[in-house]
Order: sequence, then structure tokens, then C-alpha cells
Amino acid sequence: MPDNEWLAAAFAEHRDHLRGVAYRLLGSMTDADDAVQDTWLRLTGTDTSEVENLGGWLTTVVARVSLNMLRSRRRHPEEPVGDSWPPPVEAAGNGATAPPGAGAAAPLGDPEGEAVLADSVGLALLVVLDKLTPAERLAFVLHDMFAMPFDEVGDVLGRSTDATRQLASRARRRVRGAPSPDHAGLAQQREVAAAFLTASRGGDFSALVALLDSDVTLTADAAAAPSGHPATLHGADAVARGAVLASGRAGESRLALVDGSVGIVFAPAGHLRVVLAFTVSQARRITAIDVIADPERLRELHLALLPDDPGPAAA
Repeated sequence: MPDNEWLAAAFAEHRDHLRGVAYRLLGSMTDADDAVQDTWLRLTGTDTSEVENLGGWLTTVVARVSLNMLRSRRRHPEEPVGDSWPPPVEAAGNGATAPPGAGAAAPLGDPEGEAVLADSVGLALLVVLDKLTPAERLAFVLHDMFAMPFDEVGDVLGRSTDATRQLASRARRRVRGAPSPDHAGLAQQREVAAAFLTASRGGDFSALVALLDSDVTLTADAAAAPSGHPATLHGADAVARGAVLASGRAGESRLALVDGSVGIVFAPAGHLRVVLAFTVSQARRITAIDVIADPERLRELHLALLPDDPGPAAA
């Protein structure tokens, strides 16, 4: 077998593991796939003849790539671009998702596999991990979730073994001390948001009305309204009509965690433009939609891309 074919076959054996590491570190399927692709490019440009443990080497590389992406998010949060914002009525129908720095919003490769991966991590854990610093997150994920020795984690971070151990310990305390997210509530939110996005894409007015509380209120900040002033829509019919009118935009939209709750983000070509934050009742009806397009508000949000399919967790 030629060297390049052997290298491709060897990389394929580790791809799922690398994707799992990257997803837990980045909380985004798109970013995880980008990190894995970058790892492959680095592998093809490196002399691996003296690499004794290819799996360990690849894990280290994908972790370093992910760490750089996490740090870049903190330094350069993606700002919305364009000279106008989608009107609030249209935004009601825009399910969307690419988090800051996620690159072009593209169709996910394997929805079923992505749903399984997301559920194996757990929405609740993603919420908690998002509160950690990049170094804490990497130390916790690599050591506590993937059993990587502290000296190897330290090599990735460029820190001593003792300092890395302290980072992981601090992260562990923050994870344990964080308020416990409502697992059932997150699964329910995800199911409702996914149904809203599907109905929006299909322009299904009846399905949208069925998902909305009769007294639902949609509020849009000044940046989201053509008038430049905050706008409000009341009632299931009005909000559903807006979603139907925006069915074209919904095709570029994805589900995401929005500050710990499931919502929708619109980020064409990777530029974050609009976020829809939902309030979902116990009766599984959307009672409020907050349309966020103001750059300052967008920068303050914590976002993580999710697959559209609710998967087993929502069953």
C-alpha cells in the first residue's frame, strides 16, 4: 500500500475519536470538523516516520488546534456584517446557527451520527463546559474525559504538569459547583426548537401555530428591525406568518445552545447575524421569542452549534 494510502487509512481509524475530542472542546460540530480537517493537513505535511503512537500524536494535534480556536473566539468574537438586519417578522422564521468563529454555515455531514455524538456529550455538560476558560476546558476534557496524562496535557497547553493539574482541579470544582442544568428541560427545548425550524423551512403555517402559545410574543431589538426601533409581534398567527415569509432563510439556519438554552442562530457565510432565543412552557409551546441582532448583545452570548435532529435524548 502506498504511503499516502496508508496514512489516509490510519487517519480514518482515528477520525471518530478526534472528532469526539474536538467536539467536547469546541461545542460545535462545524468547528470540530474544521479542527479534524486541519489535523489531517498537518499530518500530511509532517514526517511521521519516528512517531511511535500515531493516535496520541493526532490527539495532541487536534487538541492544540482546538485550543487555538477557543482562544481566537475570546479574542475576536465574530461581529454581524451587512448594512441591514433581517426584519423581526422574517427573523421569526430563521432558525439558524453558526457560533462566532465557526466558519461558513454548511450542511452537516452525518445528521444521525452528529445527534448521537451530541447526546453522548449531553447538552447539560456543554452548558457547563462553556463557562470554563479555554485552558480549563482543555485540561478537564483531555484528562477527565479522555484520560490523557497531565504531562501530555501540559505539553498541549505549554504549562508544567503541576500547573495543568491545578487547572483541571479548578475546572472540576467549577463543573461540580455549577447549577445543574435541567436535562429534561433541555431535551424538551431542543425538540420544540427543532420542530419550529423544520416547520419554518417547509413554510408549514399550521405546524408553526401548533408550536406557538396563543399569546406568544416576539420581540426584536432595534438592530433587528428595519425601522431601527424595537418591534413586537403578538399572537400565534402573526408570528407564524412571519416564519412562513422567512422560510427561505430558515434553510441556512441551525439549532444552537444560546446561553444554556436551545435556540436558533442565523449566520450566513459564517457571519453571525441573528439569534432567536425561545421561552418554552411545560406544555411544549413557545411563549416568547427574543430576536437578537444588536452587535453588543450578540457578543455577550455563549453559543454552541447543535444538530437539528433531537436524537434519543428528546424521546
